[in-house]
Amino acid sequence: MLARLTAAVIAVIAAAVLIPEPRPDTVSATGRDAQIQRGRDLVWSIGCNDCHTPKKMGAAGPEPDESRLLSGHPEDPDMPAPPALPKGPWGIVVNMDLTAWSGPWGITYAQNLTPDENTGIGIWTEDMFVRALRTGRHMGVSRPIQPPMPWQVYGRLPDEDLKAIYAYLRSIPPVHNRVPVPVIVEEN
Repeated sequence: MLARLTAAVIAVIAAAVLIPEPRPDTVSATGRDAQIQRGRDLVWSIGCNDCHTPKKMGAAGPEPDESRLLSGHPEDPDMPAPPALPKGPWGIVVNMDLTAWSGPWGITYAQNLTPDENTGIGIWTEDMFVRALRTGRHMGVSRPIQPPMPWQVYGRLPDEDLKAIYAYLRSIPPVHNRVPVPVIVEEN
């Protein structure tokens, strides 16, 4: 009996010493943690940061500025008007951060997706978020979501994935950043 107990203790100690601790981003999670991790994986893999996170210059070029993760186009009262393009096939202008876009629809700015209650999606419910991506309407009911946001693509994700994205967005730090109002071109 003592031999078996000693062997078990030695096995536990050996496992603790020889088997490396898993990294936090690879730990198997359950329940809400698993949903948030799934949402994080989706947000990072489907390109939400491409437009919704301002960039900073890194060693290999522009990279997401994680201190402003998913906070949208920066508040910038000095943002100049987009340059006018001549008629032809080149019809879209984008800023260096990919957070401001100008095209035939007008000028749009990537929205603040952080849980800030005044400038982000902090007051949005899960249902509002899912409806926004299903219907292409801001908050699920108001103005149309403008290009280049590919809501038509993301709206095809299963409910579980959209809810996971929402859960992840609710878990990140809120960033107070009032994104400019889009300038919509009225159709004649």
